[in-house]
Amino acid sequence: MSRIAVCQMSSGPDPARNLDQALALLKRAAAEGATLVGLPENFELMGPAEQKRANASALDGPMLGPLRAAARELSIWVLAGSFAETIPGDTSRIYNTSALLDPAGELAAVYRKIHLFDVEIGDGAQYRESALVAPGKSLCVAETPLGQVGLSVCYDLRFPELYRELVRLGADLLAVPAAFTEKTGRDHWEILLRARAIENQCFVFAPAQTGEHPGNRRTWGHALIVDPWGKVLADAGSGVGVAVADLDLDALRELRRSMPVLGHRRL
Repeated sequence: MSRIAVCQMSSGPDPARNLDQALALLKRAAAEGATLVGLPENFELMGPAEQKRANASALDGPMLGPLRAAARELSIWVLAGSFAETIPGDTSRIYNTSALLDPAGELAAVYRKIHLFDVEIGDGAQYRESALVAPGKSLCVAETPLGQVGLSVCYDLRFPELYRELVRLGADLLAVPAAFTEKTGRDHWEILLRARAIENQCFVFAPAQTGEHPGNRRTWGHALIVDPWGKVLADAGSGVGVAVADLDLDALRELRRSMPVLGHRRL
C-alpha cells in the first residue's frame, strides 16, 4: 500500500499567506503518513491577471524554493499543483505550470497546462485564461515509487484524449490539481474525475481550491482521490484541509489483467 494526500486550499491575493497555508498542509499530510502530496492549481496566488504576471517565477526561482525544502525536510514527493511560470522572451504571458518534486527536492517532472479556460458560465466572473497564459505543448508522465504519475491541470479534465495518451505513456496515477468553479464543480467535478479513473483504469488524485477568491470567483473544493473502479476513496469536503487514502497498486494491476479494457481499443 502507498499513501497519498490531496490538499485543499483557499488561496487569495497574498502569496506569502498562501505559501504558509500550503506548507502547513504538506506537513499535516506527511504527519498522516502520505508519501505523495498534491497542492491545487494556483496554490501560490488566486488574483488578477496583472498580479499573476508580476508574481510569476522561473522553475529555478523563488516560488518552488520553499516547496523543495519541504520535500527534503518531510521526505515526500510534492506535486506543486500549478503556479505562474515566466516565459523567456515573453513579458506579456506566462505558463500555468505543474511541477513534481522528489523527496530530495529535485524537479522530477514539469507540465504546462495545455487546455485553457476561456468560457462564459454565467456565474458573474470572467474567464479568459488565454489572455494571460500560453498553452503548453507536451504531455508528461513521471516515474515514482508509487507508480507512474501522469500530469494535468484543471480544465484538461474535460479532454479525455489527453488521459488516454497519458495511459499509453504508462500512467498509473492521474494528477488533476484544480481550481474548479463552484457552478461547474457542483455538477461535473466528481463525475468527470470518476469517469477518467474508470475509463483509464487509473487512480486519480485531484487537489483543489475552495471558497471565495478575488474577481468574484468561487471554487467548488471537494479535493478527491478516486480508485480505478471509480470509487471515491477520500473527499476533502468544502473547507481547507487534507484528504488521505491508501493506494493498492496490486489491485490496479489485477483489474487491468482481468478486465483488459485498455487493450481492446480499436480507435
